Amino acid sequence: MKKLKFVTSYSGGKDSVLSLYRMINKGYKPAGLLVTFDKDNTSCFHKVPKELFKKASQELNIPLIEVDCFDGNDYSKEFSKALKNLKDKEDINLCVFGDIDIENHKKWCLDICDEVGMKAEFPLWNEDRESLTKEFLEAGFSTVIKKVNLNLLSEKFLGVKLDIDIINEMKEIGCDVSGENGEYHTFVYDGPIFNNKIKFQIIDNQICENYGYLIIK
Repeated sequence: MKKLKFVTSYSGGKDSVLSLYRMINKGYKPAGLLVTFDKDNTSCFHKVPKELFKKASQELNIPLIEVDCFDGNDYSKEFSKALKNLKDKEDINLCVFGDIDIENHKKWCLDICDEVGMKAEFPLWNEDRESLTKEFLEAGFSTVIKKVNLNLLSEKFLGVKLDIDIINEMKEIGCDVSGENGEYHTFVYDGPIFNNKIKFQIIDNQICENYGYLIIK
């Protein structure tokens, strides 16, 4: 039986990776990592360098689909254009998202897919946030904290490998351990679906308004 192809909206973080992992385990065939980039060649919102996504593409053996969202480009319009191109040229009719339970995020995904005649899939939807984070770690993935909301977490968490001790520390200070509300974001560099570990260097920390970013390359 021919496997159904899908593209995944890929941030490089733990939830998008866990969604990808689940889809692969269900027998679906990943046909692309769709990543939106800003004019500085880092991903929109999380600021992961394009070169690291190229490495991820290589180690996952999944093509990287670059979407430029800068110079005044409308984010939704560019995302929609990329999906339509995949549907028309690659016959891909399914896009996977790593959202857990934020309704307005889900609505945006559903609307953008409906616009081009694709189906949106949410493998993690409405599951327990902490359980998903623990499932990710227990599956054998490795991830580093790449961005923190400084109103909710201190700068000391930047560059830290996420593990059960860090989860417990977050719980003690009243932080949602999944980061679903934007408390933190991660970059996954190893795990059961990677051929090899993604090598990267930590350069520095950068503070911009209320957010701390780990500068990596």
